Amino acid sequence: MSRVPSITTRTATGETKELLTDITATFGVTPAMFRAVANSPAALKMMWGAFGALGSGRLPAKLGEQIAVLVAERNSCEYCLAAHTALGRKAGASGAEMSQAQAGRSEDPRTAAALTFAHALVEQRAQVGEEDVAALRAVGFDDEEIVELIAHVALNLFTNYVNVALAVPLDFPGVRLLTAG
Repeated sequence: MSRVPSITTRTATGETKELLTDITATFGVTPAMFRAVANSPAALKMMWGAFGALGSGRLPAKLGEQIAVLVAERNSCEYCLAAHTALGRKAGASGAEMSQAQAGRSEDPRTAAALTFAHALVEQRAQVGEEDVAALRAVGFDDEEIVELIAHVALNLFTNYVNVALAVPLDFPGVRLLTAG
């Protein structure tokens, strides 16, 4: 059970109600994570805006979802792992590609470099070096894409923290954490 109330379109007012209505229209339901974050209108607005901005960014949706499952695995966030595995499949990734991404691997050199960089960002708390950025450039990432990749990691850190800290209940098909015994 969530450690905060679940705000719904029925219980929300003002801008929060408008945002939840938009989120529900996008997903067909209101995922539990958004209902938890709706306890703070400012946080909901920030999160939904960030998803929208990154969704229209240069990095493909499939890569964004692969980054998300890697970050979720590193933070033991079952909610985000489940949600982004499902979203990754919708974005065209195979089940095998999502499992590989969860483990930080890909057969595609560009995706592999992005996952390696994302892993380093999380594990080293952003203390990456010139060689880490150079590895991205070596497979064709430009400055815009590098900054956007960091934004994907940052957004996923926020959602992981929300879901883990607030014990948001899973409402996507579960995916087993690799780090779970």
